[in-house]
Amino acid sequence: MSESVPEPLVTFVTTDYAGITRGRSMASAAYAPGQMKTLGWVPANMSLTPFDLIADPNPWGSSGDLRLLPDDTAHFRFAIEGSATPLEIVMSDIVELDGTPWVCCPRSFLKQALADLEREAGLTMLASFEHEFQMLDVGWPPAPAFALQAQRRADPFGPALMAALRDAGVAPEVFIPEYGKDQFEITLTPADALAAADRAVVLRETVRELSRNRGWHCSFAPKTAVDGVGNGVHIHFSFRDASGAPAMHDAARPGGVSAIAGSFVAGILRHLPALTAFTAPSPISYLRLQPHHWSSSYTWFGDRDREASLRICPVNRVGKTDPAKAFNIEYRPADATACPHLALGVMVRAGLEGIRQKLAAPPLFSGDPASLDDGQRQALGLKRLPQSLAEALETLLADETVRGWFAPVAVETYVGMKRMEMKLAGDRLDDALCRRYAEIY
Repeated sequence: MSESVPEPLVTFVTTDYAGITRGRSMASAAYAPGQMKTLGWVPANMSLTPFDLIADPNPWGSSGDLRLLPDDTAHFRFAIEGSATPLEIVMSDIVELDGTPWVCCPRSFLKQALADLEREAGLTMLASFEHEFQMLDVGWPPAPAFALQAQRRADPFGPALMAALRDAGVAPEVFIPEYGKDQFEITLTPADALAAADRAVVLRETVRELSRNRGWHCSFAPKTAVDGVGNGVHIHFSFRDASGAPAMHDAARPGGVSAIAGSFVAGILRHLPALTAFTAPSPISYLRLQPHHWSSSYTWFGDRDREASLRICPVNRVGKTDPAKAFNIEYRPADATACPHLALGVMVRAGLEGIRQKLAAPPLFSGDPASLDDGQRQALGLKRLPQSLAEALETLLADETVRGWFAPVAVETYVGMKRMEMKLAGDRLDDALCRRYAEIY
């Protein structure tokens, strides 16, 4: 009897409140764009913790049914070196049985936020997610940070990753060995904001599969060891106006930031302590958000300062004539335990609040906030970010504006899941816990 040939599968995927991409699969041959094919889903799935236990209590129990509705414009099918079949996934919205968006769907949340930004402010957003990750227990010889030998000892991993991402259509930009032990960084070219969040999911799953095929264990966890270098996700964003022209840059203003972009930044900084509950949403995320870690620790707007939580990025002017096209700002207090759609969605919501209220651009700062007194920090808008997930959740619950972006049941679901996660994680922020997260993310 001849050996059967593998039947390629297409998976309708959603990335949930735990930042984990889950889904259901069907035969690839049975999928055709435009047919409105859906697959079943369960409300309580959104209460799943990273440790694969459903939060108890949760609003859903065993009741209810939903559907995964694929977005045919976010269909990815590409080969990964070493895989027996292509990776084929379709980003999907979680909808009710009648097709209306479910109140807890992160992708629908982002879509609505972007629609409101365009409708109210006349702006569309371009974004890109910059990821850091590490290879664990690979047994490579030591190599200096950023060194060519650090990249070449992993060869052809980098070229294979760039090729897979190119074939997926997500436009890889730069692959580099990073500062940490066996750490790398991969960036993608900017895309419209919804596509950028989708591409972040594709990137993570591609890195994981390509690593598994080599027998390696990669991790995007914010800390793989307490004293180790952290893995961040930096979210770059810029704006286009209704005519498609760049709308973030104004050379006559401080830092070159346009008035409307300054209001957007001010809105993010005003609500940033609550936003960290979504963008740095694990207990070990707060091992990374510490002063002098080239991460973020204050509500800080900086010009090319990597300690800032929102950083004006440098613009390459070599051979360039229009800096406005490349001008962008980077949101830094984020990591890959966050759902990309949810993280970007709350950023957009907070920034839109700043535009609605016509907030002035925050003052630029560079230095050490600890060297200032309370009055100086207050004048500069430098407020310490939450120092634990528990504190971030309490800050979220105290921020009526941020809570108001969500249906009450969505807040209940998210906070309940996170509290269960903290209970399962325990009280010790040690290497063992970092390792547990490294095995998941």
